[in-house]
Amino acid sequence: MPDAVGEAWERSLTSGRAAMSRRRLLRAASLAAGGTALAACGIPPAQGDKGRSAERRDPDHSRTEKVLDFANWPLYIDVDEDDKKKRPTLDRFQRESGIKVKYVEDINDNSEFYGKIKPQLAAGRNAGRDLVVLADWMAGRMIRQGWAQRLDPARMPHAVTNLEDRFRTAAHDPGRQYSYPWAGTACVVAYNKKATQGKRVASVSQLLEDDALKGRVSMLTEMTDTVGLTMLDMGIDPMTFSDDDFDRVVARIQKAVDRKQLRRFSGNDYMDELNSGDIAACLAWAGDVVQLKQDNEDVEFAVPERGYLFGTDDLLVPVKARHRTNAEKLIDFYYRPREAAELAAWINYICPVTGAQAEMKKIDAELAADPLIFPDAEMIKKGRNFRPMKGEEETAYEEKFAKLIGA
Repeated sequence: MPDAVGEAWERSLTSGRAAMSRRRLLRAASLAAGGTALAACGIPPAQGDKGRSAERRDPDHSRTEKVLDFANWPLYIDVDEDDKKKRPTLDRFQRESGIKVKYVEDINDNSEFYGKIKPQLAAGRNAGRDLVVLADWMAGRMIRQGWAQRLDPARMPHAVTNLEDRFRTAAHDPGRQYSYPWAGTACVVAYNKKATQGKRVASVSQLLEDDALKGRVSMLTEMTDTVGLTMLDMGIDPMTFSDDDFDRVVARIQKAVDRKQLRRFSGNDYMDELNSGDIAACLAWAGDVVQLKQDNEDVEFAVPERGYLFGTDDLLVPVKARHRTNAEKLIDFYYRPREAAELAAWINYICPVTGAQAEMKKIDAELAADPLIFPDAEMIKKGRNFRPMKGEEETAYEEKFAKLIGA
């Protein structure tokens, strides 16, 4: 692994979104269609794998083994308020399906987890997980390397029918053949109204150039979010940028660093500082902002006029997993609107399931109206992705970004 990429992975593990955000997601106070429908959605039932990920079907033991090994991030599922060991939706799935789920929260960082299962997958062995949740860019890497199993939409009628249209196409998984979103992610601008004396902060330009905010601004240690949002502010499309575009963005942020406009680059520890007002404004992840707003009326967010960074955390079945059909049943279960709403009520990230918003109104009307969980048309229109990177690009970009943030 190139040093620059390794250092970026370490930053993510120790201070990035993966390091802390999952621990922040829960608060004590917060709470078919068959072949015709599949064809109507433009997704034909699988009839044997022909893509890179599986030129042959791995043996599936779901019929005789009613078990499922499911690896997820810490606190990325609903739990019972009175008994934290209970997970209401997951327990319901086990009762209804008869499938016993071994649920482990051992994904603390995309790259660290990848490194954990890579030796087994590279050797053509079962990595011990039937279903995993990974960020879209890492899911894309697994797919490109042939380490993901093609899903059969005929066994997932709720997922095929209820997946929101904007999630149906993805640069890392065209046609959603190998992955389905567990939740959507969004990086936006956040600010503390008390710290800004009532002034609204709504753009990266303000973060980088407003003298009134000098020394009280933070940006993220996650390269794609910080660079991607700055690209949008500069009128550069993060889906089509060039090397020269990347250098222009880094130079602009470097200028703000040199004039001490930025207090620092941070991971999720920006939350405490934003909450207290020590940081007046910053780049932030939407799920965190939802949580802070429930406790602090001074915390606000803004979707920049030129757009925000959008992504997904995806459900994926690794190659050699023994229980693909059982995994497909669980994916389909969480695309039922009721279960999707219960999940979103706890994790507070973007819900990808059509019909879940109506169910959320029965749980929490305020959350049902929150555009950070159920984006309205205007917010959806502004979402942009950071394009997939080739290996050599990732190395070069991470080297430049590491130098910028002093990592």
